[in-house]
Amino acid sequence: MKQFIKYFSIVLLIIIVDQASKLWVYTHMEMGTEGQINLLGNVFKLTYTLNPGMAFSIHLGFKYGKLLITMFRMLASLYIFWYIIQSIRKNASAAWIFGWALVLGGAIGNSIDSIFYGVYLNNAPVDAPMKWFYGQVIDMLHIDLWSGLMPSWLPIWGSYYVYCLPVFNIADVAVSAGLIVILCLFHSTDRTKD
Repeated sequence: MKQFIKYFSIVLLIIIVDQASKLWVYTHMEMGTEGQINLLGNVFKLTYTLNPGMAFSIHLGFKYGKLLITMFRMLASLYIFWYIIQSIRKNASAAWIFGWALVLGGAIGNSIDSIFYGVYLNNAPVDAPMKWFYGQVIDMLHIDLWSGLMPSWLPIWGSYYVYCLPVFNIADVAVSAGLIVILCLFHSTDRTKD
């Protein structure tokens, strides 16, 4: 039982920190570059943005694409939850389970935005077919190695303000860190205890 409490406490902590940071940004910051807060000079800052799609603002390109993404996140979260329970029962290594706990916490954090923020924060895109499941994910962590307005003659990105690196959130950090741990352990013998 201690193992279950330990790993699911990690999941809960990620969700709480992620949601608290997003709600703080929502209530205390102006959206876009005008409301930026520099934390480490011009390199690391908080920039309030909304992501209507999935990672890197990728869209599926059809009316109910966001609903499909949100449903996939929910099903993936349920599967990872089940997988963590099975891994604990099979006495998998702490690092392996920790990696999956990070992924689960991050996935749930971003799912909360998608499911509820369209209604409770009224941030669903104007052309969304409904507000439930169409909430935009709040991003704020911004590593700004380069950003600027692209020339109008440039295909695709012309006249858009672009960042060298995407703006992300705590949930994204948790998912990325978890995947790095999992990939590092995937081919090693550290997945199970001796």
